[in-house]
Amino acid sequence: MSNPSILPPDYYETMSGLETLQAMVEGRLPGPPIGVTLNFRLASVSEGEAVFEGSPGEESYNPIGSIHGGWAATILDSALACCVHTTLEKGERYTSVEMKVSFIRPIFPGKPDRLICTGRVVNRGRTLAFSEATLVDEAGKVYAHGTETCMIFPKAGNNGA
Repeated sequence: MSNPSILPPDYYETMSGLETLQAMVEGRLPGPPIGVTLNFRLASVSEGEAVFEGSPGEESYNPIGSIHGGWAATILDSALACCVHTTLEKGERYTSVEMKVSFIRPIFPGKPDRLICTGRVVNRGRTLAFSEATLVDEAGKVYAHGTETCMIFPKAGNNGA
């Protein structure tokens, strides 16, 4: 049984990465299920940039009563990867190769109420892309920072020559 909130495997052949993510922001395509699970969403995109916003809830508590670092890492990974996704041409694919996260301060339930995570492409080459993202509250206070390397897979039949 297929999940209606998962894109069909051939969508990347008919839309650029930016077009795909813009359609998600506008509600014409479904967002990824992980956003529902962890209460965050893609808020805006532009060439080389992706902005997510979210509010971690009880599902993200760790045993000491703060928000698990995995929540911050997941929203960072989403912004880090999706900003690279905005650079893809029709038929190109990508995957994350490595990610580094620095936790600056703890996140407590409801404090802050909403967090914003902005990812930006630092460099996009033919086969590798590098990005960075920052997780902040509405006042701009930094909670986490991350960097990521993504591998780009050229469209079928393109040998890069």
